[in-house]
Amino acid sequence: MITQIAVFLENKKGRLGDMSKVLCDAGIDLTALTIADTKEFGIVRLIARDNERVLRALKDNGYAVTKTRLLAVEVADVPGGLYGVLKLLGDGGIEIEYLYSFARTGLKKAVILFKVDLPEKAEEILKSNAIGLIDEL
Repeated sequence: MITQIAVFLENKKGRLGDMSKVLCDAGIDLTALTIADTKEFGIVRLIARDNERVLRALKDNGYAVTKTRLLAVEVADVPGGLYGVLKLLGDGGIEIEYLYSFARTGLKKAVILFKVDLPEKAEEILKSNAIGLIDEL
């Protein structure tokens, strides 16, 4: 499993840039990032090479942050790669709260990060079907 950091930001001009500067000043290298927003606030979900340093830097600068464990799978970057994993999880009764993904183009692989309701069961289903789980990005 992968540890993700979620940062809650007011949906105001410049807030994302301010947060990014904190990470830059702390020398933090991000490996994944996604943003979801509403009218009032946004949730920045990120993964870094040193999540503990991310937590310290953001907390020290007044940001509200939480840690979450995600399943991370690596599949072939071909049509149907995502569907195969979704079908296995759905057939196993696993609810997906959210996901995001990215391609590793040089490797012709895609990485899919899942927040699920039953992570241990999901991990068991994926392993028993030879889906490659990864522990770091």
